[in-house]
Amino acid sequence: MANGQARPPHPNPIQQAGEGANESLRELYDNLPLAGLNVVVTRPREQAAELARRLEQLGANPLLFPLLEIEAVPDEQRLHEQLSRLKQADIAIFISPNAVRYGMTAINSLSQRGITSDSADVVWQPSRMASSSTKVGEREALPASLQIAAVGQASAKALRELGVARVIAPTERFDSESLLALAELQGVAGKRVMIFRGDGGRELLGDTLKARGALVEYVTCYLRRKPDMDAGEMIAAAPSAITVTSSEALGHLWDMLAKADRTGIAGTPLFVPHERIATAARQQGWQHVVVTEAGDDGLLSGLIAWANTERK
Repeated sequence: MANGQARPPHPNPIQQAGEGANESLRELYDNLPLAGLNVVVTRPREQAAELARRLEQLGANPLLFPLLEIEAVPDEQRLHEQLSRLKQADIAIFISPNAVRYGMTAINSLSQRGITSDSADVVWQPSRMASSSTKVGEREALPASLQIAAVGQASAKALRELGVARVIAPTERFDSESLLALAELQGVAGKRVMIFRGDGGRELLGDTLKARGALVEYVTCYLRRKPDMDAGEMIAAAPSAITVTSSEALGHLWDMLAKADRTGIAGTPLFVPHERIATAARQQGWQHVVVTEAGDDGLLSGLIAWANTERK
């Protein structure tokens, strides 16, 4: 498929088998909770595979339509200069799995040069990185005194997979507000906090920590870009439902629909993991907005509940 076009829904195994398919297999497929539904997945392409796989297991036809492209920062010198101060920080907060991927890769790169840590005790020693092309060094990367926090469980999981055992993260709603409510982020006056994130984004986390007396530094370790996608391709695939997981992605989608039939597509059920995104969607004109729990599990549970209701 050429760049800028949505990947069409996968044919299900019964469709591929043709008319002579085993009837029991056909019945099994038809009984899957999302059988035959065309579900749009708008996450960045690198992060969409797992959700698409699970959708297929539930019988859906996932349509990949990434609304964000993720890139490394071009100014590595600025990033490395910031990371040289990591050993003076008290808390490092990772906003997203991409912040973990790009931030920890950069930290690991500098640790091999002896820049990010000179402590004998560490909370993380590089063992596995998100990119298989990253050369893992022997030098410690994160000082033992550094507290590590994440906005959501997906980011916390990514950190744990890299060997960071102790991660501060909310266990219910996964947003800045929930992280700020945790006890570990209350008494932060005088503490140095580094927030790893993409370019731009909400300022609530940093502003609140500053109001509590913390010294906050944003570390932009990746860039988000609006991809060149044709919304007409998505509309032509007759989506049954659309999933959107960020307000920025929602804005990109609405912009892309400016040259298409906004009125028609706005009637398609839209599944989002946060009320903030839902509010923006309703203001745009989406007619059927469903707020789910966070993460893949939340989106899938919401889709299944909706599908069950629609089929009654």
